[in-house]
Amino acid sequence: MKNWLMAVMALFLLTACGDEKDASPEQLQKTIDEGTAGFEMLGGKIQEATGVPEDERQQIIDAFNEYIAAFNDKDLQRYKTIISQNAKGFDYEEDVKAVTEVFKQYDINRSAEDITIVNYKADEAQVFSNLTTTTKELETGAEMSGKGRQVTVFVKEDHWKVSSIYYIGDE
Repeated sequence: MKNWLMAVMALFLLTACGDEKDASPEQLQKTIDEGTAGFEMLGGKIQEATGVPEDERQQIIDAFNEYIAAFNDKDLQRYKTIISQNAKGFDYEEDVKAVTEVFKQYDINRSAEDITIVNYKADEAQVFSNLTTTTKELETGAEMSGKGRQVTVFVKEDHWKVSSIYYIGDE
């Protein structure tokens, strides 16, 4: 049963992570630890970015929440408007195809905690979250869940949009 969950998560995360798709979990963790994804964890604590204007902070958090909600609601149109067509970490068309297939085959619910802007520039923001993902295969009814840490990188276009994702599972 774990194999199908791993296949689903791999399909989704590999598409979303783009250039990082050939990286091992250890390489991804190193990327995050070295700050390539832009955030630092000190002693297991997340360090919130300073100097984020309040209106921008709210727009970024709202964009993150919309990204999670659109995915959970299987709303492809909403999902397509929250991801960047000029993403750095994935190919837009490939991501849309992969997510379309995931929506057809699975019910996935992701809940985020500890949502924190960990890096901010006027045109890019990085949001850390602890995610719990529950997946149900529609054909068999088999269910699995997992937890992990994610950094979602947003770029400012007409509004804040997802440009790349870095995810490390806790298992």
